[in-house]
Amino acid sequence: MSIKIARTAGFCYGVKRAVDEVYRRVESGETIGVLGELIHNENVISDMENRGVIFYDTIDDAKKDRTLIIRTHGVKKEIIDKAEEMGIEYVNLTCPFVSKIHKIVNEHHQKGYKIIIVGDKNHPEVIGINGWCEDDAYITYDPNAEISAEFAKKDICVVAQTTINKELFVKIVQNIKNTCKSVVVFDTICNATKDRQSEAAALSAESDVMFVVGGRKSSNTAKLFEIAKANCPEAFFIETSADIPAGVQYKNKKIGITAGASTPGCIIEEVFTTMDEKMTNEESFAELFAQSESKTLHNGDIVDATVVEIRNNEVIVDLGGFKYNGQLAADQLSDDPYAKVTDLVKPGEEIKVYVVGVNDAEGKVVLSRKKLVAMESWNNMKEAFENKEILDGKIIKAVKGGVIALVNQTQVFVPARHAALRFVQDLDTLLNTEVRLKLIDMDERKKRFVGSVRAVLEEERKVVEDAFWSAAEVGKEYTGAVKSLTSFGAFVDLGGVDGLVHISELSWSKIKHPSEIVKEGDVVTVYIKDLNAETKKISLGYKKAEDNPWVIAKAKYNEGDVVKAKVVRIMPFGAFCELMPNVDGLVHISQIADRRIGKPEDVLTIGEEVEAKITAIDWDAKKISLSIRALIAPPVEEKKEEAVEEVAPVVEDVEDAPVDIEKYIAENPADEEVAEEAAPAEEVAEEAADAE
Repeated sequence: MSIKIARTAGFCYGVKRAVDEVYRRVESGETIGVLGELIHNENVISDMENRGVIFYDTIDDAKKDRTLIIRTHGVKKEIIDKAEEMGIEYVNLTCPFVSKIHKIVNEHHQKGYKIIIVGDKNHPEVIGINGWCEDDAYITYDPNAEISAEFAKKDICVVAQTTINKELFVKIVQNIKNTCKSVVVFDTICNATKDRQSEAAALSAESDVMFVVGGRKSSNTAKLFEIAKANCPEAFFIETSADIPAGVQYKNKKIGITAGASTPGCIIEEVFTTMDEKMTNEESFAELFAQSESKTLHNGDIVDATVVEIRNNEVIVDLGGFKYNGQLAADQLSDDPYAKVTDLVKPGEEIKVYVVGVNDAEGKVVLSRKKLVAMESWNNMKEAFENKEILDGKIIKAVKGGVIALVNQTQVFVPARHAALRFVQDLDTLLNTEVRLKLIDMDERKKRFVGSVRAVLEEERKVVEDAFWSAAEVGKEYTGAVKSLTSFGAFVDLGGVDGLVHISELSWSKIKHPSEIVKEGDVVTVYIKDLNAETKKISLGYKKAEDNPWVIAKAKYNEGDVVKAKVVRIMPFGAFCELMPNVDGLVHISQIADRRIGKPEDVLTIGEEVEAKITAIDWDAKKISLSIRALIAPPVEEKKEEAVEEVAPVVEDVEDAPVDIEKYIAENPADEEVAEEAAPAEEVAEEAADAE
């Protein structure tokens, strides 16, 4: 006779986690109340009751003086909400695989999907899942059940009870797809359940007698028994060794033992021990397990590992003689979300890893490298905090109230007001940027640090400012980048210190906005026009004197020159004509024609090109007087008397001109600046005399 125990027999991760946590709290003196049966195993429940644990039938029975434990099967959302309303402290020990189903169901229900749960409607896990979609799910456990035709018009979301048979799930899903067109399917059968069922099928097929150990209420144990019975006629469903049937012949037979996810190892050992007495070649339970397990791993161990394989989202490592290979998720290599796995480790590389969890039932060893690195770097970070050192880091995440910076593989919280010199509205813009920071606070109990980028930037800016002000002087030239634009000018970074170029200093022409000349990021050459060390204000110049159109005009034009100009503005007292961009001359109304005219537009039109003589220039006042009349030759046959007679009205016009201009200014104050450009009456009189 030989005995073989399924490798996956016994507690799954979720059950072990829950049972261990309850016992840990009981041993620490905490009073515990559990809502419903923690797991489906009477022996475990009975032992907990003997240790003072109370099991509530409903949430209304819960007491505030006891910590409430939420069972592994999970509960409805309304029960969680009610516990919070009642002010009861609770610990949610729902299996992580079940919690994942709650999230899927809730999200899709909110989006309008009809939820279909493949499972036993009376099972507490299914009841809990249904509670996360307002008890509106369609629940089926029959592969031949007819799906209502009304579902064909809806979006369908299908999930599975974690412990149901895989083949049954596939059949029901196919039936649903045959009826409904829009179906999303989530295979939420627990991996441990799949592995346990597969191994039960294989073990029962090669065994003469099969024992399936577990509680009668356990759904997953019942599924194992169905599988075993189909392959091995002599299959027995037992809760403890006391249920092993008498009268069964075991001699020279192969005995197989498996157990449900809620079956403690001690009960499996009792079953084995009972069968062991019938063995001719005795081997202890421990020795049997030792055939497949050479070493024992514990949570918190630090071990050496060799990288075997690199996948998209995980790294497989050889733990050197342990029962299983280890799984190192990509996000457990580093806190840097932008780092590539292939840049962090290479096949064949030897690394140290931290054991996060060991799940014999699933054959998994979950590892972390970043946790080990964080532990090792804690002392270094603590020393940096005490010495107020400046550290290099990278922003990896935006969170409520700030950002997370990765510094020496340790996450440091940086409040929003410490993330930059000025307030940053959208913190996502800082992601993946390299920063330098100081640690400004430390919580040794929680192993957390708070950092400040602003503190470093302010110190650096102070050094730069001091250097700038010690050397700054009016007229000194700088090259800097345009930092920002406003309606009144452009701010230029002079190397850590900002100066303002007023809009009037950007161009010799009139502009409406600085963006017509420069844009943010442009590198420009400026000079200091004025500065105030007390107020820290710096006025900058940008336009150059040699580009002044009046400077260019001075080198180009002289009194007496005959020029071509374009009429650009017409006023009651004359017309302004453009000699070159931003340089205009005035043709007084008396100098437009060789006769008296009522108004300038009777002779000239805007845009018209005319020929005129420069009669006077005042470079300081930026005024040029022009005369068209001076270029008009009088008729040869005219007598001198007639010429003299013609001068009279012209002079009268000239004498009236000052009055007319003053009157115009009084009536049109908004045009005073334009009117002032007109040549004085005395100058016009002289020009008129010269023309005659």
